[in-house]
Amino acid sequence: MSHDHDHHHDNDLDPMAARVRALETILTRKGLVDPAAIDAIVETYETKVGPRNGARVVAKAWSDASFADWLRRDATAAIASLGYSGRQGEHMQAVFNTDKTHNLVVCTLCSCYPWSVLGLPPVWYKAPPYRSRAVIDPRGVLEEFGLTLPNDRKIRVWDSTAELRYLVVPLRPVGAEGWDEERLADLVTRDSMIGTGLALEPAA
Repeated sequence: MSHDHDHHHDNDLDPMAARVRALETILTRKGLVDPAAIDAIVETYETKVGPRNGARVVAKAWSDASFADWLRRDATAAIASLGYSGRQGEHMQAVFNTDKTHNLVVCTLCSCYPWSVLGLPPVWYKAPPYRSRAVIDPRGVLEEFGLTLPNDRKIRVWDSTAELRYLVVPLRPVGAEGWDEERLADLVTRDSMIGTGLALEPAA
């Protein structure tokens, strides 16, 4: 007797992801949802809508010194002034990278994440290996993301909580002088606002 293998194996998924996959499969088979539409929605919130909000915050801080100062003092209010507030973004703190210090954000207890400026959290951000190793070996974790920092650059790890979430303001790359905010925002990636990456170089 042959077995029907026209299904996904969920053994590698955590329980919640497995439940979501099962529900999606049932709804798809009943013709109630289109998997492509779901994928498009998730992709939008993971990489476009949320991160673009944060990118605009960073771009304004790069180009407006008074806004950057406000962002340092009261990130929640400064971000809200641009229209970005809401779920998991009620209490924010901005941390600025410098030539001497690189900031990295993690949530060791769960996966607190500023949805209003970064969208949905990436899978790796919620994974136990990242949540534990980012604190113990941040330099090694960054290298796994392809980011090797100078040995003399301090890495500061910020642990998000239900009460406070962080936004990393990456260093403005050289070569983007005179750019307007919309163009600058194109250089800001989601990972650079978590601290696992840098802003893009203008040539990229």
